[in-house]
Amino acid sequence: MPAHMHREHLLLNMYQTMLEIMGPSHWWPGETPFEVAVGAILTQNTNWGNVEKAIRNLRDADCLTPDAMLAMPETQLAALIRPSGYYNMKAKKLKTFLVWLQETCDGDITQLATRDADTARTELLSVKGIGPETADSIALYAASLPTFVVDAYTYRILTRHGLVPEDIDYHGMRDFFMDVLPQDVSLFNEYHALIVRVAKEWCLKAAPRCATCPLRDFLDNGSGA
Repeated sequence: MPAHMHREHLLLNMYQTMLEIMGPSHWWPGETPFEVAVGAILTQNTNWGNVEKAIRNLRDADCLTPDAMLAMPETQLAALIRPSGYYNMKAKKLKTFLVWLQETCDGDITQLATRDADTARTELLSVKGIGPETADSIALYAASLPTFVVDAYTYRILTRHGLVPEDIDYHGMRDFFMDVLPQDVSLFNEYHALIVRVAKEWCLKAAPRCATCPLRDFLDNGSGA
C-alpha cells in the first residue's frame, strides 16, 4: 500500500475508534459564528472555562456583536474580557480583527465562507495577532471551511505514537492530516475535537493513561490499525 494510502487508512481508523468509544463532541462552543471567532482569539494561552467567563461578560453587556465591540473603547473591552487573561493584549488583537472584519467582510464573519479555504486562511493570517491555530479555528468553526486545526494536544499524541518527528512545526502537523484526508468540514471539526478530548482525559502531559486510552491499540506507530 502506498505511504499516503497507509496514512489515510491509519488516520481514519484512529478517528473512527475515538468516535465509537467517546461519541460525538458537539464542538465548537459558541452561539453564533462571530462568537466562535471571538472565542478562538480569547482562548490563546488560557483554558476554555476562562473564555466562557469573558464571553458571558460580553453577552451580559449586550455587546457581543462586531459593531458594538468596534465602537467600544479598548479599555472597556479589556475590562470585560479580563477573565481570559492577557486581556489588554487580547483587546488589541480583537480590535485589529474587528477592523479587518469590517473592511473585508462588511463585519460579517460568515462572508469568509464565500472564499476557498486557502484564501480565507491567508487573509486571516494577515491580521496581526492571529496565528495559524487561531486562523484555522476561525476558518473551520466559524466559516465552515475545510481546514484542519492542530495544537499542542495534537503534537503530544502524534509524537507519542511515533507518527511525526519531534521537531515538526504547525504546518507540518497540519499537512500530516490535510494531505491525505478527505476535505470534509464535519470530519475536520470532529477529528480535532476528539484529539483534544483524548489528550485532556488520557494523553496527559506528565502521566499518560495509556492502558485505558481509546488510542491504545495505535501505539508503536499504528501497528494496531
